[in-house]
Amino acid sequence: MKVKELLACGVDELNKFEIEDSVLKVRILLAYCIGQSKEFLVSHDDFEVDDQDKSDFFDGLMKLRDNVPIQYITNQQEFMKMSFYVDENVLIPRDDTEVLVNETLELCKVEDNVLDLCTGSGAIGISIKKYRDDCDVWLLDISEEALDIARKNAISNNCDVSFIKSDLFENVMKTDFDIIVSNPPYISKVEMDELDDQVKKEPNIALYGGEDGLDFYKRIASNAKDYLKKDGYLCLEIGYTQKFDVIRILEENGYKDIVCKKDLYGNDRVIIAKKED
Repeated sequence: MKVKELLACGVDELNKFEIEDSVLKVRILLAYCIGQSKEFLVSHDDFEVDDQDKSDFFDGLMKLRDNVPIQYITNQQEFMKMSFYVDENVLIPRDDTEVLVNETLELCKVEDNVLDLCTGSGAIGISIKKYRDDCDVWLLDISEEALDIARKNAISNNCDVSFIKSDLFENVMKTDFDIIVSNPPYISKVEMDELDDQVKKEPNIALYGGEDGLDFYKRIASNAKDYLKKDGYLCLEIGYTQKFDVIRILEENGYKDIVCKKDLYGNDRVIIAKKED
């Protein structure tokens, strides 16, 4: 079959199942299967796709029908102008999280020590290291599978970072970080049931933040100050409804100069706080 025939067939199939962004997903999938760019598909719509690539395309199409994220099929997600390997063991990096990275980069100074808690794919910590190579960055996660993926991404993006397997601070020996940054699990029990079918394919361990979604903020806020230098920063991504709850938690734990930053859609997304003197 030709490129144009496969594209039409794929879009038609996904539309039957009311899959969002069907045209884009089918183009990404076919380009991936034939090892070409999406632009190639436009200029070579009469290109004859071989049997193996066609079989891979239809296999991927069935996964898309079942709401498997396209990123888990292609094992690729762009973040901070870099390519990251992702699979079902890690959360897919979102554009919103680039706000967290950029705000953290604004705080970084030469030779700062930065800890990325709940690193997952490593997107946050690796991006910080990529743009501030003069900083030392540690990537921490409780999941060995996630750390393996983060290691793969550090190598592919040529970043020299360190890794810690730990349940938050349990195995952290270093106590003089200048910045601790985290996009922790923050979905509440009620919200978990309301998630989009595709998001439900992502690891529960990276999504669920307890009954009210605040479990990790409470644990991080109460412990991070023991691992930060004087005037060190804690940078957190939050759910768009959690601003006041997270600020309250931080205030109760003695942090100061707390500010909230919005994402590209105008939603509250990042909280920055400084360790009390």
